[in-house]
Amino acid sequence: MRLAILAHEQFPDRAKTAVGVLRYADDDVVAVLDRERAGERVREHVPDVQDAPIVASMDDVPDCNALLIGIAPIGGGFDESWRLDVRAAIERGCDVIAGLHYFLGEDEEFAALADDHGVSLRDVRRPPDDLTVAEGTAGEVDARVVLTVGTDCSSGKMTSSFELRDAARERGLDAAVVPTGQTGIMVAGWGIAIDRAIADFAAGATERIVQQAGDHDVAFVEGQGALVHPAYSGVTTSILHGSQPDSLVLCHNAGNETFGGYDDFALPSPAEYVGLYESMAVPISPATVDAGMLNTADLDPDEAEAAVADYADEIDAPATDPVRYDADDVLDALL
Repeated sequence: MRLAILAHEQFPDRAKTAVGVLRYADDDVVAVLDRERAGERVREHVPDVQDAPIVASMDDVPDCNALLIGIAPIGGGFDESWRLDVRAAIERGCDVIAGLHYFLGEDEEFAALADDHGVSLRDVRRPPDDLTVAEGTAGEVDARVVLTVGTDCSSGKMTSSFELRDAARERGLDAAVVPTGQTGIMVAGWGIAIDRAIADFAAGATERIVQQAGDHDVAFVEGQGALVHPAYSGVTTSILHGSQPDSLVLCHNAGNETFGGYDDFALPSPAEYVGLYESMAVPISPATVDAGMLNTADLDPDEAEAAVADYADEIDAPATDPVRYDADDVLDALL
C-alpha cells in the first residue's frame, strides 16, 4: 500500500504512530504531512526509518491509496485542523486509517463522503462486539509469552516488541507480535486496542489475541501504559493479567523522573518497578522481569553506553537500547 501519514505540528517527537509505521510497516510511505516542517524530509529527523518528503497538505501528496492519522493525542480526539486533509484524501479515493477514540466512521461528513467515493474509513481502535471476561487460559498456549511493560507511557514497549520479534526471526524462530494498541495494529494488520475495550472485558480481549498467536514459538505481547501511571494503570493491569506472560521486559526512557504530562507525579525507580510488576503478576503467572530496554535517543554514544550499563545493574538483568544497538543479549535472557 502507498500511504500518506498525517502528523501536523507533531513530527517526529509527538507522532509515535507515524514513526512506528515508518520504522516497521511494509507499506510504502510516499509523504508525511506536517505544516511546520514542509519542504524537509523524514531522514533529517529520524534517520533509521524509511525516508519520505514532508509536505504541507494532501494537495502536495503523490499518488497513494490511503491517508493514515499518525498522531495519538491524549484522549484520542480528532483535531478539526485535520478535517481538510481527511476530506481531500477521501475525495481523491483514498482510504483513511485512524487509531483515535473518535471514530471517523461515525463522523457524518466523512461517512457520507466515503460512501460517495467508495472508500473505507478504518477505525483500528474499534473493538470486536463479542468480547467477554477473561477465563484465565492464556497461560495454556504453546508459545513462550513475553510481555513488554513500561515505567511510563511512550517508553518503547511497541518498539521493543517488534525489535525482539525481528531478532527472534533472525534466529529461525517463528515469532509474532501481539498488538494491543493502534500503532501495533496498523503495522501488524491485526490485534485489539485494549484501551478501547470495556474494563471488564480488557483482560479477556488480551487473552483472546494471545491465544490467536499461541501456535508461534514465541509471542511478544505489546504492553500499554504503566502499572502506577496516574491515568493509564488500568489497561496495563488488564494486559498483565490477561496475557499470563512467562517473562517481562521493562522499558524505560533514560533520564525520566516524572510521568509524561503528569509532572507532579514522580516515577518509581526502575528497581522499584521490577518489584511492582513481579508482585502484581505472580498470583496469575510466575513472570519475572528478565530483561530491560532503555530509550537513549537523547544521549550521545558514550552517555548511552553508560546509561544502558547502569540500567542493567539497577534492574539486575541484561539491558539494551534495541534501536541504537541490538537485542541479542536481551533475547537470550528471555528465551
